[in-house]
Amino acid sequence: MLSNLSLRYKVPIRISLLILIVALAVTVSLLARSYLMFKQDLFVSSENMGRIVASTLTEALLHDDVWKAYEIINAPFRVDSKEGALQADTVIVLDKSERVYVSTAPREYPILSDPALKDDEIAIVQRELPQHDPASPVMIEMSGLGNIYVVTPIDSDGVLLGRLVMLYSHEIYIDRFLSFVRQAAMTAALIIVLLLPFGVYWGQRTAAPLVELSKSMGQVGSSIPQIPDSRILTDGDEIGQLWAQFQRMIEQLREKEALEKQMVVSDRLAAIGRFTAGIAHEINNPLGGLLNATNTLQTHGAQDPLTSKTVSLLERGLLQIKATVGALLVEAKPETHPVTRQDIEDTRTLVMPAAQKKSATLDWVNRIRQPANVPSTYVRQILINLLLNSIDAVPEYGSISCEISTTDGVLRITTYNEGEKINNNDLEHLFEPFVSGRESGRGLGLWVTYQIVNTLNGSIEVSSDEDDTHFVVTLPLRQAA
Repeated sequence: MLSNLSLRYKVPIRISLLILIVALAVTVSLLARSYLMFKQDLFVSSENMGRIVASTLTEALLHDDVWKAYEIINAPFRVDSKEGALQADTVIVLDKSERVYVSTAPREYPILSDPALKDDEIAIVQRELPQHDPASPVMIEMSGLGNIYVVTPIDSDGVLLGRLVMLYSHEIYIDRFLSFVRQAAMTAALIIVLLLPFGVYWGQRTAAPLVELSKSMGQVGSSIPQIPDSRILTDGDEIGQLWAQFQRMIEQLREKEALEKQMVVSDRLAAIGRFTAGIAHEINNPLGGLLNATNTLQTHGAQDPLTSKTVSLLERGLLQIKATVGALLVEAKPETHPVTRQDIEDTRTLVMPAAQKKSATLDWVNRIRQPANVPSTYVRQILINLLLNSIDAVPEYGSISCEISTTDGVLRITTYNEGEKINNNDLEHLFEPFVSGRESGRGLGLWVTYQIVNTLNGSIEVSSDEDDTHFVVTLPLRQAA
């Protein structure tokens, strides 16, 4: 049914029906107008013809010249008239006694016969005449009559000599009516041809924003729909206002969704905080003992170069573990020495075995010449996490690059690796704990990196396309005390 159709069809159909109704109404109006005009033309033409013929018959009736009267009433009809011409079928001249004086059909209406006795229609016309002005032409058209009668008085100086009766068949309407019908049909067809396409077009334009709005509203609940790019949003009518309200609703839903996501992340972080607080004590206790052991070895152990180098590397690793635990607790306090070129090179030494295991190439650019006033422990942790993440993502025999430099009061770390693109959904959750798109990852490395960067008031940016992924970390250098 029409009521169940979509507006994209319903509105154009209704506009089309309206156009068809208007075209039909115009056609009927034209036909009615044409009928009235034809009736008026018939009366005016008959009246003029009747006055001329009546004035010519006056002398014939005064002299009782039947043959002249016969010649007069037949003269206008001897010439073949064009199709559709307003010409009487029969002309009768009645004397003042209402008897036939002469006619163009003498066999049907003989001279001196009473036409009312022979023709019931003429009898009706004669009874109708007293209701009209006897001195003026009269047109009598009644539903019960098969002909149209135009009666014109024949007088001389106000004396009624007789009447001129002209009979017009109703068939005279047919040709004219068909002509009018053709004209009206052409007019209606022209209206339909011109207006119908525009009606359908504007109907679809009117319904389009409502259809889009309905489609978008139908998505609410399962997802938050995108606002269609529609110029209707700039209109100030009711539809435009509805669009604006819908857009505000969608924005509020997005804000609510973002807030819910933040709450989920906050809850997750709170859970991680409770978890790490529980294990921090268990890690720090043996860690303190290990650091004391390395200190004892450095103080009282053998001083050969290999042992000293090994103990020093072990101490730095244990301190790195201690700093990592502090970062997990989000309680990191940069108490270590400024990062040096050697700290950066030590990080390279630590990650090279992982790169060699995948036969990956590491392009290393260390532009640190002087110590940079950023805690070395956290810079190394950031580098380790980013590089191990890149090595994990790079395909076998792939390429990795890392550049560390200081410019404009900041330490900048840039890593690049070949590999598949990180999709947009994973990018949104990349720095959340325990979220990893790889089987080998545990979802903590980038989260720890993010925590350290925030602790140092820095920033971290990531971009990924079809061929490679970039991470850029910027850490502000601290002012010297």
